[in-house]
Amino acid sequence: MNAQPYTGPDEPRVAALDVEKFAFPGPLRDRLVAAILSGAKTSTTGLLAEYEHEGEPLRQAGAHGAVIDSDGRPVAVIELTDVRVVALAGVGLRHAVDEGEGYTTVADWRAGHERFWHSPELRAALDDPDFAVDDTTPVVLERFRVVADLR
Repeated sequence: MNAQPYTGPDEPRVAALDVEKFAFPGPLRDRLVAAILSGAKTSTTGLLAEYEHEGEPLRQAGAHGAVIDSDGRPVAVIELTDVRVVALAGVGLRHAVDEGEGYTTVADWRAGHERFWHSPELRAALDDPDFAVDDTTPVVLERFRVVADLR
């Protein structure tokens, strides 16, 4: 994960950047990528448990990543502008709205995320068929900006 910093839209190092996978390939990823490309999505939430399971360090503000679509093609380069770990109960409305999925309340945001986090696909990815979140579950809040549209 020690990728070279991104320096411009024609830079050949795009292939060396960390890959940013939003959800699993399919309709949800397609919607999230479209929201990123339109500018509607400027934040995202992950589970600290995913980083721990994969043995991955948290990324830092200033890191760049290549957003891929459902076909695995890089479509944008993003720069992280803020990374924080909070308890799930500490996620605020601004973050939820900035996820660009149309949420207007934290309760709706949380319900949508819990459906994903409790899905068979995510539980399989964590190797934990009983994985569940609660108010104390640590989540990783990331803010980002698009620095290059690669389409």
